Amino acid sequence: MKDKMRQVVRISLFAVGTLTITAGLSRLAVAQNPELQQKVAELKQASAMNKQALAQYTWNQQVAISLKGEVKKTEHFQVQLGPDGKPQKTSLDPPPQPPEHEGRLKKRIVEKKKEEYEDYADQIKALIQQYVPPEKDKIEQAYQAGNVMMGPAAGAPGEYRLVFTNYVKQGDNMTIVMDKAQKNIVSLNIATYLNDPGDAVKVNVQWARVPGGPNHVASETIDGVSKQLTIATQNSNYQHM
Repeated sequence: MKDKMRQVVRISLFAVGTLTITAGLSRLAVAQNPELQQKVAELKQASAMNKQALAQYTWNQQVAISLKGEVKKTEHFQVQLGPDGKPQKTSLDPPPQPPEHEGRLKKRIVEKKKEEYEDYADQIKALIQQYVPPEKDKIEQAYQAGNVMMGPAAGAPGEYRLVFTNYVKQGDNMTIVMDKAQKNIVSLNIATYLNDPGDAVKVNVQWARVPGGPNHVASETIDGVSKQLTIATQNSNYQHM
C-alpha cells in the first residue's frame, strides 16, 4: 500500500513538473521570437488607435438576418461608440406596421419561431462581440499564453497572418490578416461555438479605411451553422462628429 502511495506521489510530482516545464518553455518561445512580438505589438497599437479614432465618428449600419437562405429581418441604424467604447445604436427604420389579421394559433406559432431565431441571433452576436474588434488586452493575454502564430498570407506578399487559438473559448480559432505597410487589419476569420463545439459559429470580417481616417469593420458575416442562420452586417457613411 505504501509503495502504491509513493508511486502516485511520484507520478503527481512528475506531472506538475512537466506542466511547469511546458509553461516555462512556452514563455521562453514567446520571448525568443522578436518578429512575432513586433507584429503582435503592431496589432495591439492599431486596434487601440482605431478604437480611439472611431469614437469621433458616426456611421450607418444595415443588419440582415437570414434563416436557411431566406431574409427574415433587415434593420438600419445610426451608430457611434459610447463612453464605455461599446456601439450605441439608434434605429433609422419607421415604426413597425401592425400585423395583418390572422388566426390566434397561427400568430402564436409565427411569434414563437421569430422569438427562437431572434434569441439565437442575439446569442451569436454577443459571442462575436468578444472577438470583433480585437481588444489589445486579449491580444496580449493570448500572446503571453503562447497561443499566437504568424505566417504568410497566401497569394498576398504585402500581407501576413496572425493565428490565435483559445482566444475566447477553448479550441476556437481566429485568423487576422494584416497589411505590412499600413500595419492595419485587412480581414478576420473566426471559428468558434456557443455552448459546445457541435454548435459551430463561423465569421468573416472585412476591414476598410475611412479616407483620411481610421480603419473599420466594413462588413461582417456571422454563420450559425447548426440553425442555418446568417447575420450580415454592412457599415457605411462614416461622418466625423
